Amino acid sequence: MLDKAIKTLKPWEKPIVHSDRGGHYRWDGWISRMESRGLTRSMSKKGCSPDNSACEGFFGRIKNEVFYGRDWKGWTLDDFMYFIDRYLNWFRNERIKIGLNNKSPKEYRTELGLAL
Repeated sequence: MLDKAIKTLKPWEKPIVHSDRGGHYRWDGWISRMESRGLTRSMSKKGCSPDNSACEGFFGRIKNEVFYGRDWKGWTLDDFMYFIDRYLNWFRNERIKIGLNNKSPKEYRTELGLAL
């Protein structure tokens, strides 16, 4: 799956890849693929899950809002990627957040005069 994801990246794109401490993420083959493409690994220290609490919370939210209770049978990879792209756009720009005074991030940034 990492190889497929890498093939979709443009040469200048260098995303941070967040993972848990599963053995496959510590496998030499995985690490060498990450390093050869210049990707950054992000994982918590052993026994210290708060290290990546923002990522853990974000992925937990996605699991609750997107994955649980949904039947993915018949979905193609393209269907899934389109769905996730739309969800992330909604999450970043339109989803109301209590911490932003019950505004969407887009509304909040606009109100502050910040770039969108």
